[in-house]
Amino acid sequence: MQHYSQLVGIGAGICTGVSLLPQLIKIIKEKKAENISWGMLVILLCGLAGWIWYGSLKSDFPIIITNSFSLLINLFIIYFSLRYKKQR
Repeated sequence: MQHYSQLVGIGAGICTGVSLLPQLIKIIKEKKAENISWGMLVILLCGLAGWIWYGSLKSDFPIIITNSFSLLINLFIIYFSLRYKKQR
């Protein structure tokens, strides 16, 4: 049963990590990042950091790896959003 629960955790983590890839690809392709919710990104980053911390405390590598991937994708979204921010 432990093996099955780890597979569920890995699958859920992959879905979470991959969920923002379409947004990142769109920002890079269009070279614009209007209407990005900064509040959502900040809250999500805090949550992901919390999951990484929790995974570290539990020595649960699927949690650490999948949430680190999600954190990285979010940091890329922030980077490209700032890079392509419309100058006023």
